[in-house]
Amino acid sequence: MPPRLFPRRSSSAKPASRRVRPVETWHYPLRHHNYRLFVALSLVGSGGVWMQRLAQDWLVLQLTGSPAAVGLAVALQFLPMLVVGPVSGVLVDLFPKRRILVLCQSVAIALAAGLAVWNAMGGSDVWVVYAACIALGVTSAIDGPARQVFVNEVVGDAGLPAAIGLNSAIGQLGAMAGPALAGVVIAHAGPAAAFAANACLGAAVLVMIAAIRPGELHHSATAPDPAARKGRVLAGFHFVRARPRLLLTMLLAGLLGAFGMNGPVVLAAFADRVWHSGPAGFGLFNTVSALGALAGALVATRIKRFGRKGIVASAGLFGLTQSIAAVMPTQEWFVAMLVVVGFMTLVFLTSAATAVQLEAGAHVRGRVLALYFPLLLGGHALGGLLAGWLTEDFGVRTGLVVTGALGMVSAVVIGLLMWRSGRRRVQPQPSLLSPSDPASRH
Repeated sequence: MPPRLFPRRSSSAKPASRRVRPVETWHYPLRHHNYRLFVALSLVGSGGVWMQRLAQDWLVLQLTGSPAAVGLAVALQFLPMLVVGPVSGVLVDLFPKRRILVLCQSVAIALAAGLAVWNAMGGSDVWVVYAACIALGVTSAIDGPARQVFVNEVVGDAGLPAAIGLNSAIGQLGAMAGPALAGVVIAHAGPAAAFAANACLGAAVLVMIAAIRPGELHHSATAPDPAARKGRVLAGFHFVRARPRLLLTMLLAGLLGAFGMNGPVVLAAFADRVWHSGPAGFGLFNTVSALGALAGALVATRIKRFGRKGIVASAGLFGLTQSIAAVMPTQEWFVAMLVVVGFMTLVFLTSAATAVQLEAGAHVRGRVLALYFPLLLGGHALGGLLAGWLTEDFGVRTGLVVTGALGMVSAVVIGLLMWRSGRRRVQPQPSLLSPSDPASRH
């Protein structure tokens, strides 16, 4: 009898320990072949999309000479997410994520290749670029949540917390590296070459998606729930509304997106109007920001539990470093501060995205992220308009000081609201949606 009982007890204990330990190990998901591919395609795909965005912004500046027009281009790239975002969450929860990624990537390749040919042939109608901005915004509104939720299928539940943090950092790192690469390419070969390079990167992403092994995917981890099958868009709204701190975290990301993440407008204006360094300076500014982002990504993936206080503090420091960068007396000091700005950008974005995804239940994660991304990137769109207006009417430095200060104020206000919410809460909210949770029935 004892020889029979001992194996039973050890076999039941072993899986439990295996489910806990990967949460504490940031590099655990990299053991999976599929996840290594996914990290690579996320880095290349995210970098390519942001490369496309920056090339579009610079082309608009060339065609119009107006920072306000660049702000409009930024807005057109992200405003579609406010409309398409909630619906895309249902699509992500209902249809195979891999198929969605292939479709979205194919559309992105077509847009990049089309703009490359059009610009190389001497096209000068700015409305063509605006139309491409809108199309890219719609595609990104579907691709973003699908890419994030696909992590579940790649690593399964055991490696999910570490994978979410690492994937968020990689995606945001691509968002910093893409503009840096675009700046270098534009400086040496023009916007058409940047569009063509992005089309090639998109083709590489399709190859990597095809190389993912279907037999090693964990489909049960993200099986659609009955609400998703009925197409109930409001499940995500009810889930977030029932968790005030989750809602405040998402709201803070939206505010920081509006007031802080205006690199295409601000850096282009600094290169053109303050330091007079042109495309070369523009590429340099984005490159050093990407280096700071790399350091922030490495730090963020090693933080086991950042916490709400850490998220709020990183948001406040993000705004502070932007305001300091705006008043630097020389280009060398400005470049040095951009490293710090890039670092704080990644620390905040990675910690906020990780907190949101871990708190969302697996079967509504697509719809929760479909609310998070429109808030973050929709705020970025409105912030592009704000930054363009401030830069054009009050000066480049003043615009960056004001947006940085607004970011700090946002962090303080959201921090106070989180503190009050914690004091008023009588019973702790569950971190995952269970079948009995009332939010899951909406």
